[in-house]
Amino acid sequence: MLFSLRRKALMDQAAAAVSAPAGRSPWADARTRFMRNKAAVASLVALLIIGLLCVAGPFVLPYQFDTTDWDSMSLPPSMKGMHFWGTDESGRDLLVRCLIGGRISLMVGLLATIASVTIGIAWGATAGFMGGKVDAIMMRIVDMMYAIPYLLIAILLVTILGREFYLVVVAITAFSWMDMARVVRGQTLSLRSMEFIEAARSIGVPTRKIIFSHIVPNLLGVVVIYTTVTVPSVILTESVLSFLGLGIQEPMTSWGVLIEDGTKVMEVAPWMLLFPGALLSITLYCFNFIGDGLRDALDPKER
Repeated sequence: MLFSLRRKALMDQAAAAVSAPAGRSPWADARTRFMRNKAAVASLVALLIIGLLCVAGPFVLPYQFDTTDWDSMSLPPSMKGMHFWGTDESGRDLLVRCLIGGRISLMVGLLATIASVTIGIAWGATAGFMGGKVDAIMMRIVDMMYAIPYLLIAILLVTILGREFYLVVVAITAFSWMDMARVVRGQTLSLRSMEFIEAARSIGVPTRKIIFSHIVPNLLGVVVIYTTVTVPSVILTESVLSFLGLGIQEPMTSWGVLIEDGTKVMEVAPWMLLFPGALLSITLYCFNFIGDGLRDALDPKER
């Protein structure tokens, strides 16, 4: 009788083990929660489509971004000459210029974000882990830089350094890393007292290795979320600089340049403002929705 009961209990345990779902990593759970967020998924799909069009579209269309069609100047959207989004005052195809402008704006956003995130992580993690006077000095430098108007310094740097593509990226990066540094520093302060960090210290692991092998990987969730916030901010900054005539210069273009051109003729050629403005707005909204989705997906309270 006892043997039969024990055998039945073992069989029940085995059945439960078979029917139980396999354990998933936190990243797998986060991916599942993100996929349930319809707005975030739709934004990701829309952003991928815009990026793909900006990369591949100019190779498919029959015009170059600087090709002028003197017979089709200020042409509204039509099938004439395959100018689907119309032309500007110089007869240049607006669709091609919007796609090339999107390529430039997205490249500036991604490159400046990568640079600012790298600097911010290194600065914030070092300040938070070292603590004491090192932390105080490093964060006072950040506080002093915060006191300087960001856009004013970006305009000054662009004016001094020049308006080449890479110089615009440098000018934007110079002050866009500080938010990341403060966020990373706060997270590092809470991580450095944990047991696995104390264990690494006790066995003599070098400080640099602890920061980049133990601290930084545990900040990945926060970094990903703030990266999605930084990219649209950088794109918007580049657009403002280009709108003021201090960013990307003709004949090259960006969404900011196109919007600036469109505002001059918005009463007679509204399509020149509508299309680049719509692309910029949709891209910024997509990044914001993706950031919200990642924040909810990586929130420990949701696990």
